[in-house]
Amino acid sequence: MPQPARLASPSVADAAPPPAARSTTDATDAPAVQVGAGGSASSLRRAILLHLRQGGPSAPDSIAIALDASRTGVLQQLHALEQAGLVTHAAEKHGVGRPRHVYDVTADAQGLFPTDYGGFASGLVKAIEAVGGDDLVEQVFAARRRQIGDRIQRRLGERLPDEATIADRVHLLAMLQDEAGYLAEAVVGDDGQLRLREHNCAIDKIARRTQAPCDAELALFRELLGPGVVRESHIASGDRCCSYVIPEPAPDQAD
Repeated sequence: MPQPARLASPSVADAAPPPAARSTTDATDAPAVQVGAGGSASSLRRAILLHLRQGGPSAPDSIAIALDASRTGVLQQLHALEQAGLVTHAAEKHGVGRPRHVYDVTADAQGLFPTDYGGFASGLVKAIEAVGGDDLVEQVFAARRRQIGDRIQRRLGERLPDEATIADRVHLLAMLQDEAGYLAEAVVGDDGQLRLREHNCAIDKIARRTQAPCDAELALFRELLGPGVVRESHIASGDRCCSYVIPEPAPDQAD
């Protein structure tokens, strides 16, 4: 079966892709936490970060001993991590003689360590449900929909001209949803209809617990793209993607 055509970017100069986030892959792309002489630079950087997170400010000598690595190698990776903004150092008096340098992780490094935002959010929804039932959950997601809708409307207004087509709006909305982790795209199907597809659910744990966020998303897309938007597939219901059919606006709506 032929693949649906992806829409070209809207012809607007400032409708640029989001700025690339600073890469920290080199600091964290290996799981090892104990590094001997033969360990890779990337695994040593990760081991250093974990050591500092767990043990607190440390001198290069103590880090090298703890990780069974050379002091020179540790210093090289500390300098690389410092240049990336992931560690910082300070001088510390230590007996007589010159002060020694001790290193510690920065606030920017926190994002490299394990998190449980999904579990926290799911638990928060459960707590809201316990306090106010389904009605309160729906009110919370309706408020969230309004917040997101206001933000997206501002970005659409900033990036698109007044004469932008519905295809331009769908394409830019797909870009914004993609930034939010939904692996979104705008396509034209074999039937010639415009679609917005999300190949990942960024809030899957919550969506499988309550229908409220999915209902809020459909309402949001109808507010942004017109009341005729129809959801034809749904990840939380077992489909491969969430797919929305976007009809062309009626002439009186387009004016």
